[in-house]
Amino acid sequence: MLSKLNDLLEKHSAEMTEIRRYLHQYPELSFQEIQTATYIANYYKNLKIPVRTNVGGNGLVAHIVGGLPGKTVALRADFDALPIEDEKDVEYKSKVPGVMHACGHDGHTATLLVLAKCLNELKAELKGTVVLIHQHAEEYAPGGAISMIEDGCLEGVDVIFGTHLWAGVPVGTIQTRVGPVMAAADRFTVKIQGSGGHGAQPHTTKDAILTASQLVVNLQQIVSRRVNPIDPAVISVGTFVAENAFNVIADSAKIEGTVRTFNDQVRDQIEAEIDLVAAATCGLNGSTYQYDFHRGYPAVVNHKEETEYIAEIAARVAEVQTVEETEPHMGGEDFSYYLRHVKGSFFFTGAQPAGVEVSYPHHHPKFDINEDALLIAAKTLGAATVLYN
Repeated sequence: MLSKLNDLLEKHSAEMTEIRRYLHQYPELSFQEIQTATYIANYYKNLKIPVRTNVGGNGLVAHIVGGLPGKTVALRADFDALPIEDEKDVEYKSKVPGVMHACGHDGHTATLLVLAKCLNELKAELKGTVVLIHQHAEEYAPGGAISMIEDGCLEGVDVIFGTHLWAGVPVGTIQTRVGPVMAAADRFTVKIQGSGGHGAQPHTTKDAILTASQLVVNLQQIVSRRVNPIDPAVISVGTFVAENAFNVIADSAKIEGTVRTFNDQVRDQIEAEIDLVAAATCGLNGSTYQYDFHRGYPAVVNHKEETEYIAEIAARVAEVQTVEETEPHMGGEDFSYYLRHVKGSFFFTGAQPAGVEVSYPHHHPKFDINEDALLIAAKTLGAATVLYN
């Protein structure tokens, strides 16, 4: 059956590119993916594949029941876009101002749709059931995975696989990793309240900008001096706001940032340490503060047996030249929630654009992928599905 599946995927590979380019032109932001969800639903309906819509929000779940008994394999693709202006000079450039697929979710969706089409053509020979999870809102916490799980998308599922098209990795490379592969992604905010005044009379004020500046520096000591150096962790401040006239000392300031960790204990530690450092820094300067820590996605932790299985499967795909272990990524992914409920693995499919030594990174206005990677992703997920039983 695998040979037949690969032949069908090759036959329909141009359709994958066509779907990806259409979706690229009409992106929708997280939790706003109405037209994209309709497009996916209509695709399945035209194939007469049962599909449930509005799963946990804008998500969709389709089922292909094989003609032979076997286990239930779930495959997941996300379909939301980002609030970024598309600056590429290509015919499939986004037609929606300020919104683009800058992470490859359009390619994920195209891959899964065509793979479903091909599996459906062979369903009489298919063992078990394939659950096709089209997830909304991966890019923005709380994300779509957790609500889709609560709405039953994993019911009866034995194993789940997913891939991310990775623009920084050459086409023909599959990257896997047992254990933590993507970090927990959290957000924090500290609002500092001082006492403003005239810029010429600093001694009568409690300078919120000075306090916030010290806090930004002091926060870096948490990772360098308080976290065990063998545990990866990142604290980055991305926003610093204190708007005033040039000759006025600010009475308030706000900083926001992100925390990335792999270990739940380190995650808890950093959440507490930020509070301690903020209290000490503000206390030193006679200021008060308000601290909020917003937990995002937990770390993506791949299961050992299923990840080794993906590596073995990928090595059999004709277009794959290299199967390698990847280093952990500090980016976040809510595929983590699926892996906390069922066993499975999340891997990377190389999608570096042709003719470039260094590709634009994910979430960049000129981000793009090599569409040859779509077939590789489809063949790898397809083989993992049909050979699992």
